[in-house]
Amino acid sequence: MSGVLSGMTGFGRAEGASGDWAWTIEARSVNGRSLEVRPRIPSGFEGLDRSVREAAQARFQRGQVNLTLQSRRTEAGGEIRINQTVLNAYRAAAESLMAQGASAPSADGLLALRGVVEGAEAAETDLTAVLAAIAADLVRALDGLKATRLDEGARLTPLITGFLDRIEALTATARREAQAQTDAIRERFTRRVEELAGGTGDLAERTFQEAAMMAARADVLEELDRLDAHTASARAWVAEGGAVGRRLDFLTQEFMREANTLCSKAATLALTSAGLDLKAVIEQLREQVQNVE
Repeated sequence: MSGVLSGMTGFGRAEGASGDWAWTIEARSVNGRSLEVRPRIPSGFEGLDRSVREAAQARFQRGQVNLTLQSRRTEAGGEIRINQTVLNAYRAAAESLMAQGASAPSADGLLALRGVVEGAEAAETDLTAVLAAIAADLVRALDGLKATRLDEGARLTPLITGFLDRIEALTATARREAQAQTDAIRERFTRRVEELAGGTGDLAERTFQEAAMMAARADVLEELDRLDAHTASARAWVAEGGAVGRRLDFLTQEFMREANTLCSKAATLALTSAGLDLKAVIEQLREQVQNVE
């Protein structure tokens, strides 16, 4: 959805009933680098697996989506009956084992064996209607999940823009400090050369050349320009909304690269402090961006 960020954590739920069937659907999602859909569909309803995946892919681009369908037959679902043929086969096998010293099986143990207890089968037309109704509720649950992810995105937006404001302000501070860094390097170098030379000889030209070389190595204007450009890009992507988390995540790495270079080139305490503050805010930004779809 353009203009609105989406988070990656959320929850959706839907309940429904049709004929002699009732069901509950829960959809949850957590952060993920890509989209991973994990349906949990009970036996007999496996045909819905594809519908779940297609519906999720139509709504989400990132995150781990877990959808659980729980279905049950209502009291109108027909009588429960014992398959006597299967039960007799199990009893015969049990008697053979008892003759060899095994314990007698319990009644509840026999009833729990596969195929002993049967329920009346639903008519094929009824099951078709049930599947269609469940498929519609699957969509409702995923829509609910999407709504909560958008709510999370709405909460993330002011946090992210606040960090971008802070990065922009710190970049401006670093730019002011960088302008004063050349003079500081020259003064520091001049004092050091005069101390070593004992105050003799004309060192002005040599001092200027060496200071100019040191200032060139300590030039951070390119890094500051790139930080400003990254901030502008991040603001544009946040305003664009939708699934921009992967791009923002990559951009935070570029932010940190420039901040690290700034700190390594800093020759004054003030510029070093601004660089360290930048790194701290960028890390906070990165933590929030991890939650954006």
